[in-house]
Amino acid sequence: MNNEELQRSVIQDVTLLKLVGFKPIIVHGGGKEISKWVGLSGKESQFVNGLRVTDAETMEIAEMVLGKVSKDLVRMVEELGVKAVGISGKDGNLLKVNKKYADGQDIGYVGEVCGVDPKILYDLLDCDYLPIVAPIGMDENYDTYNINADEAASAIAKAVKADKLVYLTDIAGLYRDINDPDSFIRRITIAEAEDLIDQGVIGGGMLPKLTNCTEAVRGGVHRVHILDGRVPHSMLLEFFTEKGIGTMFHLKSDTDTK
Repeated sequence: MNNEELQRSVIQDVTLLKLVGFKPIIVHGGGKEISKWVGLSGKESQFVNGLRVTDAETMEIAEMVLGKVSKDLVRMVEELGVKAVGISGKDGNLLKVNKKYADGQDIGYVGEVCGVDPKILYDLLDCDYLPIVAPIGMDENYDTYNINADEAASAIAKAVKADKLVYLTDIAGLYRDINDPDSFIRRITIAEAEDLIDQGVIGGGMLPKLTNCTEAVRGGVHRVHILDGRVPHSMLLEFFTEKGIGTMFHLKSDTDTK
């Protein structure tokens, strides 16, 4: 969602869901914005297996950028009359991490979530705030690490036993063949999704997202949805129409409702 109009559409949906009784938590990324500011600092962004190589200076830039993104989202929520608080995974020791490696290669301050303490989220929800979380955490030595936003969202969803986890991305959902629109999958069980992974059907950037989906459901999340965030009101269309518009992951084949 690279323009403010789409961001506002999503925020409108989330605030509406809150007003009708949901308890949403937003976990956001900011990769393109981080790359922009890394470039403005005179550095060149480097990636290994899709993971940003994050030295100390890049980590400092990432934390500043993600903090700005968080507060921009808070402003959008507050403009709609809903109370919001922007935090990072450092607050309340929400996200604990270990150092992450890419095929054994040291890529700097990139973290892998190893623990979640959701108390701060429960406190905010109990006080009727909408929590907005930037994917930054600390290790046992209190060093700061950047975390993949999808991974952070999955870990938080499992920790709070969320009913739904929604990934907003730039495709309609999951396809058996990305080049064949007729191969679109609307509903899939975790066992079926893991079979697709084992068969090598799913690859590229969708593979880690699919892995996060399966792990979240096995971790207690009731439903996981992959939606096209470029479609206005995609969440409402997914939740409140008969067929939905994205891909829904669930545990068993005898699913009943969305």
